[in-house]
Amino acid sequence: MHLRRITTALGVFAASALLAASGPTSAFAAEGVLIVNGNAYDDPSGCYPIDWFPTSVTNHTDAIAEVHAGPACSGQVEWLVHPGETYHSESAQSIFVL
Repeated sequence: MHLRRITTALGVFAASALLAASGPTSAFAAEGVLIVNGNAYDDPSGCYPIDWFPTSVTNHTDAIAEVHAGPACSGQVEWLVHPGETYHSESAQSIFVL
């Protein structure tokens, strides 16, 4: 009976530690501003469509922005726009902020 309580307590502790470690990263959003063709997105997170060409992406966030060749962040990653960089494209269709 004593061993069963120890096993249960260790299981609860391990589950709590796992949840605590994964909590902040699951709600992560970049801090700063992503500018796509003059449109500013504050603290961006997720996928953003590109609505005209040529495209200009300026990354003033603390995260990397992936420029995708396909819509809805599909297709090949055309370029990685690191913090502080600007990228110009003639063919990109969407941007994903990591």
